[in-house]
Amino acid sequence: ARNACGDAGQAAAQDFDALVAAIAGFEGCPLRHEGAATQAVVFRGDPKAPLMVIGEAPGADEDVLGQPFVGRAGKLLDRMLTAAGLQDRVLITNTVYWRPPGNRTPTQAEQAICAPFVERMIALVKPRMLLLAGGASAKSMLRREEGILSLRGRWLEWKSSDGALE
Repeated sequence: ARNACGDAGQAAAQDFDALVAAIAGFEGCPLRHEGAATQAVVFRGDPKAPLMVIGEAPGADEDVLGQPFVGRAGKLLDRMLTAAGLQDRVLITNTVYWRPPGNRTPTQAEQAICAPFVERMIALVKPRMLLLAGGASAKSMLRREEGILSLRGRWLEWKSSDGALE
């Protein structure tokens, strides 16, 4: 179920900076107080990018530095984006904005609390394509139960929960 505070906060964000501020100030996600050591990890990259990468959750390095995908996995992602000529044409974020305790996978409930923010970010960035990095991200964003092995490498259509965005 969605959190009413998340819905209200994301709806009030009329631009990207306001959305980032709403996320940073959001108190409705339990991860903010359970796992995160320092701050909300919202995004890195170009807010006008044609490609949006959505991972699962921040890890320890991301929590300290305040940006997603800056650890070992992020360095690999950066090398892949560079090889594809996309290094300056991407915005990177996650399905949740605070590190889960012990770097565990975020729960569906935690992802649902943050989903209005993720959807508002997609609406503001208007990317041409979403790249969902990881099983939890794919399941959450696509609202599907298949495992990562059956979803990997497939082109799928994404729609916002209210059907307004495709």
